[in-house]
Amino acid sequence: MQRTPITREGYDRLLAELQRLQKEERPAIIKAIEEARGHGDLSENAEYEAAKDKQGLIEGRIKDLTQKLSECEIVEPSEHNSDGGRAIFGRTVVMEDLETGDVARYRLVGPYEADVQAGTISVTSPLGKALIGKEEGAEVQVQTPKGKRMFEILEVQA
Repeated sequence: MQRTPITREGYDRLLAELQRLQKEERPAIIKAIEEARGHGDLSENAEYEAAKDKQGLIEGRIKDLTQKLSECEIVEPSEHNSDGGRAIFGRTVVMEDLETGDVARYRLVGPYEADVQAGTISVTSPLGKALIGKEEGAEVQVQTPKGKRMFEILEVQA
């Protein structure tokens, strides 16, 4: 089985979500289903249908998180301190889009914890793959939906 890299923080977030779903959400939705059953005819009971739909979503997410957690391998970024200013897993890369001049900052993480809005990108994404192993000052070319883009790595932070 192929292992998926993840930071300790990312693993802990997924585990906390799984535990919350199992210990809080699942019992609450079971109770809601029981209450809705008590209201009579299930074929025309909107509360029952809504609760069953929500139960399906919760169970699906529990299954998804369980699978993801079983595939994860925690990678501690501090294990790679000898790599200096290289872009590696767990490091934050500050880069400039050479076409627009926009500066962005992204932490390189595993695919299960990537969230561009939160400033993290997956090492398996096209941009993540292009950045891995590069040093400060390097220019990288990335194929995006809008075409090829050039970036310069301004800084790599531990």
